[in-house]
Amino acid sequence: MRPWILLAGLNGAMAIGLAAYGAHGVDAAVAPLMERASLFQLIHAVALLSIDRLAGEGRRSARLGGVLIAVGIAMFSGSLYIKAMFGPLPLPLVTPAGGISLILGWIMIAGAAIGRGRRPAV
Repeated sequence: MRPWILLAGLNGAMAIGLAAYGAHGVDAAVAPLMERASLFQLIHAVALLSIDRLAGEGRRSARLGGVLIAVGIAMFSGSLYIKAMFGPLPLPLVTPAGGISLILGWIMIAGAAIGRGRRPAV
């Protein structure tokens, strides 16, 4: 099984589904929250595809980046979806913490470019 590709596919499908719901099923005042959440989720779903490749090369920082991005998607996009559908969150710092997780994930991906991985079989 390729967990990063599975996670990418599930996040991509969820982002598209929730974007459609946001365009047709929520009040116009909160539709921009749904749009932003789905945009970030979709962009980071694509990033998870690259993590599969880097992690397959043995880049440990890529795996950590993937975990941070997966957590960031759940916290950032998830909190925006919840806010749009159900109102303000009792924990207002979830969204920025998710954003920080996404940033750190990208930094770990950048680190994978300079770190050492397994040598490819020739």
